[in-house]
Amino acid sequence: MNHMPTLNRRAFVIGTAAVGTGLAIGLDIPFGGPTVVRAADGSPEVNAWVVVRPDDTVVIRIARSEMGQGTLTGLAQLVAEELECDWSKVTSEYPTPGQSVARKRPWGDFSTGGSRGIRASQEYVRKGGATARMMLIQAAANEWKISASECSVANGVITHAPSGRTTTFGKVAEAAARLEPPADVKLKDPKDWKLVGTSVKRLDTVDKTTGKMTYGIDVKMPGMLNAAINACPVFGGKLKSFDVAKVTDMKGVKKVVKVGDSAVAVVADTWWHAKTALEALPIVWDEGDNAQVSSASIAKWLEQGLDPAQPAFIGNQNGEAKAAVASSAKKVEAVYNYPYQNHAAMEPLNATALYTADRCEVWCGTQNGEAAFAAVLEASGLPADKCDIHKQILGGGFGRRGQTDYVRQAVAIARQMPGTPIKLLWSREEDMQHGKYHPITQCKLTGAFDADNNLTALRIRLSGQSILFSLRPEALVNGMDPAAFQGLNASGDAAIGYSVPNLLIEHSMRNPPIPPGFWRGVNVNHNAIYLECFMDELAHSVGQDPLEFRRKLMTKHPKHLAVLNAVADKIGWSKPAPQGVFRGIAQHMGYGSYVAGAAEISVTDGNKIKVHRLVAATDPGHVVNPAQIERQIAGSFVYGLSALFYGGCTVKDGRIEQTNFDTYNSMRISEMPKVESIIMPSGGFWGGVGEPTICIAAPAVLNAYFAATGKRIRSVPLRDQNVTFT
Repeated sequence: MNHMPTLNRRAFVIGTAAVGTGLAIGLDIPFGGPTVVRAADGSPEVNAWVVVRPDDTVVIRIARSEMGQGTLTGLAQLVAEELECDWSKVTSEYPTPGQSVARKRPWGDFSTGGSRGIRASQEYVRKGGATARMMLIQAAANEWKISASECSVANGVITHAPSGRTTTFGKVAEAAARLEPPADVKLKDPKDWKLVGTSVKRLDTVDKTTGKMTYGIDVKMPGMLNAAINACPVFGGKLKSFDVAKVTDMKGVKKVVKVGDSAVAVVADTWWHAKTALEALPIVWDEGDNAQVSSASIAKWLEQGLDPAQPAFIGNQNGEAKAAVASSAKKVEAVYNYPYQNHAAMEPLNATALYTADRCEVWCGTQNGEAAFAAVLEASGLPADKCDIHKQILGGGFGRRGQTDYVRQAVAIARQMPGTPIKLLWSREEDMQHGKYHPITQCKLTGAFDADNNLTALRIRLSGQSILFSLRPEALVNGMDPAAFQGLNASGDAAIGYSVPNLLIEHSMRNPPIPPGFWRGVNVNHNAIYLECFMDELAHSVGQDPLEFRRKLMTKHPKHLAVLNAVADKIGWSKPAPQGVFRGIAQHMGYGSYVAGAAEISVTDGNKIKVHRLVAATDPGHVVNPAQIERQIAGSFVYGLSALFYGGCTVKDGRIEQTNFDTYNSMRISEMPKVESIIMPSGGFWGGVGEPTICIAAPAVLNAYFAATGKRIRSVPLRDQNVTFT
């Protein structure tokens, strides 16, 4: 058996990007060895990715997190494709970060965000499946005393055609697990894929629909107590005092504890008793200077950043945009803004911690097992060989569970009650008021035309928050946040799709005290609205069709243009829309994928929108599971349209005003349009799926609204403009 080495706690924590983006240490991926490593049921591990049971069940280990997006099934497909196992006999399990660290990280990165779950690990998980296949074949060949080259495999059955002999994975797994892995592993050509590229059923659906699935909120342990927590509602505020005597005798209360310097928790026999006592607990806060912050003060500060005289980072430029604007025959200007957004996952944040003097374990849903593991080390004060994280399926993540604040809190509480499992569950109000929000931004756009109505210059000035400044300052480039320019870059996996002779895109970084975070789609959400709605403005200002106007600027961007043309054709852009129906179109690039969308809407009384139809096209390079992509597109539109119509968090007295779903709403089934997906992989690269398409729904609908009413909406959410669904 492999034994976990002692690792200095501080060295490990310093070596991690513990905020939710993976480890900053080398990747070493061994695929097995002569010592048989066994799963909990005693079945042999052929390599780190593949466990084979005697009944031929194949357990595929998945390091990335599943939160409804389908990564678990997609990664299992990639392993199974190379393994050549029977998909009907495939199941999955999570390895723990503690196991991974002890074995020199054979599973690689545990982080699940930025639409990287499949695209960033596809090569080495496929190699894991191919390695296991070769070892299983070699084990059978050794038993038959023949060359492995004479054997073939399909659906978990190994065949020696010359003799007619067959065996199954389950029968040779023990012997295979004792072999040295092959040094040279060749992966299949994508044209030879049989399982990858097909819409197989998800591995987690049955358990979810039958109630068998265990989420973090469902964890139960003998002797477990429950904790409710309340942190200072003003960001940056501190806990001043609380009166324990007022709640000590309340039903079920076991203990009241301070958590860090800004929170207090009540531990009780049930969570409801803990919550009830917490609400009755007299608490005095030191709210600090941030209690003066409001949405109005933030907006004013961001507006000042739009002034070209203010300093700004330049993210993309060519030509001389300032001079071209100054000498233009026609100039068009517009200012847009985008608010804070809450992740609002259905399952509130929670974690169960068990702490003793020589061991600390946590059970929780997390988007980054390694970051959560690092948080446990830091919060517990114990070394890596004394800690572990047991990942659960997530009841929604959207970026929020890439952070580790709730894990640290659970450990901090458990340390004050050693030997007792403590389940910390945030209330909905705590979850809403202590998020890591989609960053707030404003944008001033200026377009310039020559006398022939050709676009000669485009200047985009962003003013607003930087996520990296708050969460990953080491990723800043000479103080600049490169992620702020998602979808506006000159090249890379989030490049702009237009060529303009003179271009200047800049960012005035301004960071209010409301903490930002990675929110599904992140910066492409607002950047797509700014760019694509302004493209419509430019087109209409010179009397040109919005599609044709874009096409003229996209001749050097064939992949951007291909998805745009696809949705235009599907929506019937060249033909008149049905009576009373109006169309809008948008395209963008994010997370390595090219996406476009077209909307058909109708408008009643000038402010009630019915979204009839959304057509979406995506080119992610390769497709693992088409059905999953269709679901991701539709699901992302729910998220994107909810943010457009109902979302937006406001700040008063230094705190978030929206505390539950009555003030932070989500669209209903009756409001959901028909979604038509066009999946058009062009090959040669791996793009993301879960986040790119979210950004195109809002600008497509906003552009359609202009077509219907002649009114341009430049501020989100629409509820603030008295515009809603019908």
